[in-house]
Amino acid sequence: MRATRERTVSGRLARLITEVLAPGVLVTALPLVAAARVSRSPQQLLLWGGTALLFCAVIPVGVIVHGVRRGRLTDRHVGDRTQRARPLLTGLASVAVGTALLAALRAPAELFAVIVVIFVVGAACTLVNHWWKLSIHAAVAAATTAVLVLLFGPALHAGWLLVAAVGWSRVVLRDHTWPQVAAGALTGAPLAAGAFLALG
Repeated sequence: MRATRERTVSGRLARLITEVLAPGVLVTALPLVAAARVSRSPQQLLLWGGTALLFCAVIPVGVIVHGVRRGRLTDRHVGDRTQRARPLLTGLASVAVGTALLAALRAPAELFAVIVVIFVVGAACTLVNHWWKLSIHAAVAAATTAVLVLLFGPALHAGWLLVAAVGWSRVVLRDHTWPQVAAGALTGAPLAAGAFLALG
């Protein structure tokens, strides 16, 4: 049934959107964008961006990939809610270490705020997913858009169309319901904006 659904045009498009705008992709891109914005030299970009990338993306995503290969996780999007606690908590621990290192490295406030946003939104998703399968795709897409608007201005409000596309893709693939997608977006955006404005 699932394989048949994904062979349709809408199913293929939904799968493409889900993969291209997956949480792992966005938490890789966002810190690098922020690091590039605040770095005044290639050395700073390498130091701050590399630290953020390692602890916010490489380690958390690596834990999930390793879990899939070992058979402990069903898929790289961790579709089974009961399997989410361990990778989410490990990812949070990694982001926390990265946050502490960036503070020690005196990273600019904007970059530090972005990493805190990733931690705060991740913590909220981890908490909610203990009881209910909130859409992490939607939460991270909404959080990313909120931060980009604050970093680069109102033109980036166009990103909300991509958030809607992500939500649509998760429902079409039947990985989430519309309430789960809406809850993700309504969790990610205000938490991200609040954390960023408080620290940025």
